[in-house]
Amino acid sequence: MTIVRAQGSTPQRVGAKMLVYADGRTVGTIGGGCYENDAFGKAREAIASGRSALLHYELNDDFAQENGLICGGRMDVHIDPLTPTPRLYIVGAGHVGWHLGRIAADAGFRVHVIDDREKFANAERFPGAEVVVEPIPDWLHRADIPSSAFVVVVTRGHQHDLDAMRALAARDLSYLGLIGSRAKIARIYDALVAEGMPAECLDRVHAPIGLEIGAVTPAEIAVSILAELIAVRRGADAAGLSMTKVSGKAQRQQA
Repeated sequence: MTIVRAQGSTPQRVGAKMLVYADGRTVGTIGGGCYENDAFGKAREAIASGRSALLHYELNDDFAQENGLICGGRMDVHIDPLTPTPRLYIVGAGHVGWHLGRIAADAGFRVHVIDDREKFANAERFPGAEVVVEPIPDWLHRADIPSSAFVVVVTRGHQHDLDAMRALAARDLSYLGLIGSRAKIARIYDALVAEGMPAECLDRVHAPIGLEIGAVTPAEIAVSILAELIAVRRGADAAGLSMTKVSGKAQRQQA
């Protein structure tokens, strides 16, 4: 939290900072008192939502007087949530995965690529990424993927997609997306539900993956996927541009 504007008598000057951790620890101060406590609460909310905020405090109003402040000034406090670089796991190193890996790194994602074909999954094709060459389901089942991660499933075939979703759908992730036509996705959902996968797990999946921008080529599809990743990361409302999703509930009704 940073004081970005101050007028009149205030307990701290412009530029004063306070760092708030998710567990409630703090470093520094923006002046103490009731307004700092209020800002502290707003900072905890910003950590959870990932959204910045600009707070306005009138230190001579009832809010201040009731708590014994005598400053009589005005302050604006900017809250900027500091989040670690998000990890993006690209499951499938084919054409779409390659294009997505190239542009996602520039957008601030730490890229991981998983495929069982060294011809496609290698450092030459994905410079700067962490590349894993192993059978996809074997690696996914034992991988410790953090809940803050973004995962896209863009493998080369239906069975590989099914194997990946079997390992991923029940996990707590910031984002899980599956590429494919509505018909293919419906078949995968049918198979997972038949195996006992809870419908609420499938309802969280972004499928078909990406925003609806009329994408056709692998490069365009990668752009649509990245746009959706950014929207989710920044907490934007992209519902109007999202593709019509296939949900577990809708799939049961169709069946």
